[in-house]
Amino acid sequence: MAAAGWYHRDISQVVAEGLLATAGRDGSFLVRDSESVKGAYALCLLFQRHVYTYRILPDDEGLLSVQTIQGIQAKCFRTLPDLIGAYQHPNNGLVTPLLHPVHRARPDEDSDGEDARGWGHTVPCPGAPPSSRTHIPQQLHQRLQEQVHSSPASDFMGFMAEYLTHHVQLDLEALCHGHPQLRHLSTALATACRALHSEIDFTLAGLETLARVFDPPVSPRSPAREQGFLSSDPDLELLLSKISTVNHLLSSLEKKVLKSLQETVTRHNLALPSVAVAPPPAARPLAVQNFEVKVGKSQRAALMVDVESGTVTVTKRGSGSPEEVIPQDKILQLIKYQSVQSKVRLVCARDNQKSLSRDFIFPSARKREAFCQLLQLMKIQHSNLDEPELISVYVGTWNMGSTPPPRSLASWLTSRGLGRTQDETTACIPHDIYVIGTQENSLGDREWVEFLRASLKTLMAIDYRVVALQCLWSIKIVVLVKPEHQRRISHVHTSSVKTGIANTLGNKGAVGVSFLFNGTSFGFVNCHLASGGEKTHRRNQNYSDILHSLALGDKRLGGFDLTLRFTHLFWFGDLNYRLDMDVQDILAHVVKKEFQALLAVDQLSQEREKNKVFLQFSEGDISFPPTYRYERGTRDTYVWQKSKPTGVRINVPSWCDRVLWKSHPETHVVCNSYGCTDDIVTSDHSPVFATFEVGVTSQFVPKEAPGSGPEALACIEWESIEVILKTTSRSKCYIEFHSYCLEEVQRSGENTCQNCDIPGFLKLGWSSKHLPVLNPILPDVEYLGDQHLLLSIKGVESCESYGECCLAVRSAIGTTAQQFETFLFHRGEETGSVRGWMRVRVPRGRCGTRERLYEWISFEEEDAEPAAEAPVCPKPPPQRLRSRPRSLPEPATDYTNPAYFIFEGVP
Repeated sequence: MAAAGWYHRDISQVVAEGLLATAGRDGSFLVRDSESVKGAYALCLLFQRHVYTYRILPDDEGLLSVQTIQGIQAKCFRTLPDLIGAYQHPNNGLVTPLLHPVHRARPDEDSDGEDARGWGHTVPCPGAPPSSRTHIPQQLHQRLQEQVHSSPASDFMGFMAEYLTHHVQLDLEALCHGHPQLRHLSTALATACRALHSEIDFTLAGLETLARVFDPPVSPRSPAREQGFLSSDPDLELLLSKISTVNHLLSSLEKKVLKSLQETVTRHNLALPSVAVAPPPAARPLAVQNFEVKVGKSQRAALMVDVESGTVTVTKRGSGSPEEVIPQDKILQLIKYQSVQSKVRLVCARDNQKSLSRDFIFPSARKREAFCQLLQLMKIQHSNLDEPELISVYVGTWNMGSTPPPRSLASWLTSRGLGRTQDETTACIPHDIYVIGTQENSLGDREWVEFLRASLKTLMAIDYRVVALQCLWSIKIVVLVKPEHQRRISHVHTSSVKTGIANTLGNKGAVGVSFLFNGTSFGFVNCHLASGGEKTHRRNQNYSDILHSLALGDKRLGGFDLTLRFTHLFWFGDLNYRLDMDVQDILAHVVKKEFQALLAVDQLSQEREKNKVFLQFSEGDISFPPTYRYERGTRDTYVWQKSKPTGVRINVPSWCDRVLWKSHPETHVVCNSYGCTDDIVTSDHSPVFATFEVGVTSQFVPKEAPGSGPEALACIEWESIEVILKTTSRSKCYIEFHSYCLEEVQRSGENTCQNCDIPGFLKLGWSSKHLPVLNPILPDVEYLGDQHLLLSIKGVESCESYGECCLAVRSAIGTTAQQFETFLFHRGEETGSVRGWMRVRVPRGRCGTRERLYEWISFEEEDAEPAAEAPVCPKPPPQRLRSRPRSLPEPATDYTNPAYFIFEGVP
């Protein structure tokens, strides 16, 4: 078999079904990697317009066999091609023989002219004989030719061309026979690098001379050779030995000089001037802030907020009324008006058990937000909680354009510039977590981290601690936290994914960090996607590859879509999506600040509307100009023409740099700012910032210790669940239930009803008898209100997931069942919908709850006047005018996706 055209590597179930549907003939088949078992495969077979999926599993000896219908004896094969060849005959347990292999379509090329997904036109099959690789030298040589015109190392390319033309096949054959030395490659590299010897000798001689001045090294030219080095060429070994020596000298020289100078001081009893070590600066106390407001129709007043003392002082202008001082514990509620963005209502308690409501109108919405943030901070500082319930998160992204940053990053780190920015009264309030993502960052890793820490220390007088640093070439992500939060961070994971040329180069790709902040999981992804205005599909593919390959979060949730593994996931970077509009029209709209007209042709917005990328993600309102492509040194001029070896390329001004997020339903996250700087001009991109107010949970401690009395269990019950899948499969399915509130994964029985009358869709149903009753590990309402369930719909035969979703437990707590409905996702794609009825029963005595710090701020849609004298009832807290969380869908009697209306009889 020359090449495994039917082997499609790691494509998803959805993509596989699409390819088979296009083929359209019974017996069409393909093989992809299994998503549920590492090292296994999924055989997808089309018969009578439906796709059947079989698992191909390896045994302990590496032999492959197909899981088929019971009663058919499994056959074992050494290679995948042997297995496929055998099942091309009938009566082997499959629904039909394997007749027509479906080949993978050739992918698009990326902006640099390289194949987007692999070096060759076909994918080598696991276990295929060496004959399947006979065309590799020609393919590699062709790729090299495409790069010669853009590479300055033409002589080196000549040596490599000689190797690829005449010798790579010899190394390949030797490798197949168990000889991994690559003798011919070693010879070619030694010849190509011959001129490097003299350069290294010159550098090495200078370093050795300097090293001898302080601490003469022992035999610097004869370091111990690396054990196990496989090269058979002595010249190449000598070159590597010299490079190793240079590396050793450079890394040890500073230590040697320092040690020598210290010994000199001691030996000669030199008195060094004593330098008092300054204690780390304490966090600066917040200054008292004043706001001019309007009370009623014309009355002017001043609001003075003193965060440190915990008071708000109201002074009416010209009325002769005395000042009124309101302690923070008397402020019961803060209501933001939706209809009037600059208006807020303060609900306060009085000594006579009556509440008083006051409305204040600020000069602008930004001033109102600053006032609300200060009051929120006041509540946090004066609360008696041991663990925080609300933290602030800063996310920044900047393509640095391979140039050093300016001396000051103050405007970026304090969210000042253009767009929705922080007010000057709150700009210097330090955030709890800073997450900085950069692309084309030419600084060293340590140098960049220390520069960020020094910048924040100068601005905030806080020595932030490093949680994680992850780099992929010039793509970097740094996570910094306040020192007091360091102990609250755990389970830190980092990962990176290359999406550059052939998905093997890191010039494009993503880096990610995940961790737990007490009981809340966070994920952060910084990416640099494919460039070029015409490469929208390639960027979408980059997103899909990152989503599938980034290894972050709890390993037990590895089978779930990345966007469902975290309470809060933030995705940012140079996404490189462009504006589909003539450059002169774009410039005209930018001058007039007509950003809505430009957003209508923004590729990212369009792809999100098509459900191609970032499903169910959120993004702040864009009220700042495109951040790319500026003339370096100014923010007044866009430069849209770029000279390339292939000609002049047009890069229209675009919002390439973005920040998006996705959170579990019924969680608290508010974007307080989203904008870009206007004074950092070293790159052709402007830095972008976004700040968030995020609710977090801590380790729950029940009031009644386990075992102190008879344990009454809470239970999660299901009346029914109905699923609609976008699939041509007829497979029976089951549901897996995952949650941190469960001791182990629970599983339902097979679906009790099934309908596939509508082409391309499969409708499944479960009755209560076939759904498990779930018992959380703790029965307290306060604990359950923060929990979520992850559901995965899996095929019985293949154990492959058709889609996953997340449900909040909080909305189902009560005596009656509550309806839920949400979408199913798999590998970044929408794959269906699920709805049903669930009820969470909580034992008596475990129903106590309390108001969270972030719940005292609410929204009111209509400008309606409540009763002026409403009674105050501290326990339980008074009814809140709380808007429905944005992440929670409104109750519905039908599916909200029009594609599913066909099952409801809707035309």
